[in-house]
Amino acid sequence: MSYTAQAQSTQTPYRVTLTDPSGHVWYVDEPIEKGGQNTAPNPILILLSALGACTTVTLQMYADHKQIQLEHVQVDLVLNPQGEAVSSSSNQIEREIKLTGNFTEDQHKRLLKVAESCPVHKILTSNISIQTEMTF
Repeated sequence: MSYTAQAQSTQTPYRVTLTDPSGHVWYVDEPIEKGGQNTAPNPILILLSALGACTTVTLQMYADHKQIQLEHVQVDLVLNPQGEAVSSSSNQIEREIKLTGNFTEDQHKRLLKVAESCPVHKILTSNISIQTEMTF
């Protein structure tokens, strides 16, 4: 399956409008200290939120399919929790998943494995190739 998104600059410095073919619109901005207006999450927060959202949805779908009584999922994410700068060679994401519901210990263990199979987790832990073309 192929996914498509588009990013476009705006008149506001560092604010970007993001769209997809379905007509969804969302935004990215930088904090004030970096010259932005802080009107939306920055790109790294969007990346983290994609992992959190995908983890949550994957767990909910699995629980629904297996009829596991999963009432609530919360995913807390931190990039480079020791305060290291973002690196091109090594970064760490800490993901804490909090589940509420009525399930067995075996189901709980299975849910952890399921969380690691969400599509965004697979993308982030794979060997990613980005091919770029610039037009004028």
